[in-house]
Amino acid sequence: MKRLYRSEMNYKWLGVAAGLGEYYTVDPVFFRIMFVGLCLFKGLGLLLYLIMALCMPAKSKIRP
Repeated sequence: MKRLYRSEMNYKWLGVAAGLGEYYTVDPVFFRIMFVGLCLFKGLGLLLYLIMALCMPAKSKIRP
């Protein structure tokens, strides 16, 4: 079963972009650029990133 989580291995700040990259099998740089681009529009990227960081569990906290 595939689960969305914050990555603790391949992260730069809180692991949201890395977790999304692992979930969708896409390079996390794509998501990082997307969040930075959205920050240019009234801070929407930062808000979205912080909400996702609060809602997504860390990988080590997920039970098998």
